Amino acid sequence: MIKIISVALRWPIIQTALKVAFVVGTILNVINQGHALLGESPIAWGQVLLNYLVPYCVSSYSAAKIEMREDTRS
Repeated sequence: MIKIISVALRWPIIQTALKVAFVVGTILNVINQGHALLGESPIAWGQVLLNYLVPYCVSSYSAAKIEMREDTRS
């Protein structure tokens, strides 16, 4: 567990995960809260946060697992 966290905290993985989270999170927010963004209802800020956090976690976890697998092959 500690190994995957240390790998996920490497700068190249963080940079890529942030980019993925920005793109995917924005798309999810438009889909899930389009009505709120148009002013028809209040924005659910917890959902906004999760729409960015979940893609970040998935991306960084996936990249870290791949990097760990490549490290064991060499």
